[in-house]
Amino acid sequence: MKRKINCETARNFPVEKALEKLGHFPNRETEQEAWFLSPFRSETQASLKVSKRKNRWYDHGLGIGGNVIDLVILVLNCPVKDALVFLSDSPTSFSFQQQQIPFKENVSIVDVIKIQEIMHPALVQYLSSRSVPLSVAKVYCKQVWYKYNGNLFFAIGLENIKGGWELRNRIVKNCSSPKSYSLIKRDSKQLVIMEGMFDLFSLAVLNEELASTSDIIVLNSLAFIRNVEDYVNRYINDYVNCYDRILLYLDNDTTGDNGTQYLKENYPSVTDQRETYKNHKDLNEYLCHVRGS
Repeated sequence: MKRKINCETARNFPVEKALEKLGHFPNRETEQEAWFLSPFRSETQASLKVSKRKNRWYDHGLGIGGNVIDLVILVLNCPVKDALVFLSDSPTSFSFQQQQIPFKENVSIVDVIKIQEIMHPALVQYLSSRSVPLSVAKVYCKQVWYKYNGNLFFAIGLENIKGGWELRNRIVKNCSSPKSYSLIKRDSKQLVIMEGMFDLFSLAVLNEELASTSDIIVLNSLAFIRNVEDYVNRYINDYVNCYDRILLYLDNDTTGDNGTQYLKENYPSVTDQRETYKNHKDLNEYLCHVRGS
């Protein structure tokens, strides 16, 4: 049975543990404090400070802070009652259906300037450092030039179903609005679900036949499981086009565990594929190990 907690009890939940449940881990920490990359935007230097003694947080980039309930409400964009459920003692008590990640357009806007084939030497080198051939990345992604905070950047871009882009280069992770999951549709009877673009690349390298013959969903964030459910449910109700198998390639961490358990409980055709890379964080780390990168 799930344990219900009130606001007074929830405020004692450690902020750093809440961030861990949300998939964020400290860049550095001492006995008194911990520093995290902000969950509210993409950055390369940690600006969110957690005081372990006071159990409070402060985001120096935004100039805001508060207690653990404030943090969960802001990150998940949810009401207080859902934040309390998230902070209960059950690691899977918070439904993924409730999670939403807001795109903070009032903080920084990613403005896409140009889209082209991947060719920049820095991006090619970045792919190589992660054991991904350029030919594989070109099948699924583009080179995207964008402005962010008034500066011009380039990155590997994976387009989502709403026309937004997930953006990756060696230095930063970013995205353009609107944010959603990415879908590769091949009218297959088999669906593959994974977390990020480098999982997609890695699967294409390790099992080209599976990658090229399956429908594939790249979540881009586990918060989009709710949106994916809407898509999968349409197919479950369509007996002609229903998926025979759904293969999960999520990360080997707490968030991946919860996401895998949640989908397996709701869809009998789901199979957890993480046994193939059980000693590694994700599929790309396994690929790099196999390839000796």
